[in-house]
Amino acid sequence: MKFIVNNMEPRNQTSVSEFLLLGFSQDSEHQPILFGLFLSMYLVTVLGNLLIILAVSSDSHLHTPMYFFLSNLSFADICFTSTTVPKMLVNIQTQSKSITYAGCIAQMYFFMVFGGMDTFLLTVMAYDRFVAICHPLHYTVIMNPWLCGLLVLVSWFISLSYSLIQSLLMLRLSFCTNWIIPHFYCELAQALMLACSDTLANHILLYIVTSFLGIVPFSWILFSYSRIASSILRIPSANGKYKTFSTCASHLSVVSLFYGTGLGVYLSSDASSWRGMIASFMYTMVTPMLNPFIYSLRNRDIKRALQKVLRITLYVQ
Repeated sequence: MKFIVNNMEPRNQTSVSEFLLLGFSQDSEHQPILFGLFLSMYLVTVLGNLLIILAVSSDSHLHTPMYFFLSNLSFADICFTSTTVPKMLVNIQTQSKSITYAGCIAQMYFFMVFGGMDTFLLTVMAYDRFVAICHPLHYTVIMNPWLCGLLVLVSWFISLSYSLIQSLLMLRLSFCTNWIIPHFYCELAQALMLACSDTLANHILLYIVTSFLGIVPFSWILFSYSRIASSILRIPSANGKYKTFSTCASHLSVVSLFYGTGLGVYLSSDASSWRGMIASFMYTMVTPMLNPFIYSLRNRDIKRALQKVLRITLYVQ
């Protein structure tokens, strides 16, 4: 594990008022195409996840732990995408690359909060599927409303606490005259590379929490699905196996997409390269956009609730 510690002379330090985000704004010829593409994806993401939330809240048949966690995931996805995309769209439209120092810190804070929430909620949803399939007779007792609310509150508490500590550690840093972040959002690791002061504490916290958020939840998801697979294999009929597997297929697809794109970001040798930015683009925009489609295409309960919401909307209009 390699820590990057920046120690430079005091004369090279200065008060920073803004950062420059290069991102996708380097080629002016493609700006209209990029703006239209990103705006369309953002609107689809917000609309799709908002429909999931409305469907779950309006249909009493969906007031179950699985859909409670799904509505929280949709809310986190809307917020997660909204921390980066609107600012990127403004910069593309105005041909500007700047973001204020306060705006950069705030963007990093909320990005970490909602990224962490996605991780924890997917883990909690894996636990929910594990209990439903491996302990069906005790499901309603174990996954009671009190436990479901507690799991979500603990997820919020951990995400908010880590993000706050990391943001406060960022505020104590001084920065050099180079304020250029070669990314489309204020990526924490890239911002730390611009600091003139000692970033050892920041990097220690970053690596510890990244390992914790990556290894512990993913390990629990693997454990849950290994037990789920074992239970499914013990079902005698092929039709029974298919019906049982279909109850967790959507979640498994979202987990694969989320961790696949996330690993692409963190395993990229150069996060500021086009390959690294494309991986970040998949992680921050494509995954939240596809989640509502994955959960609704093969789910008859969600389809029925969405049709009900759309009928009510058309009737009101």
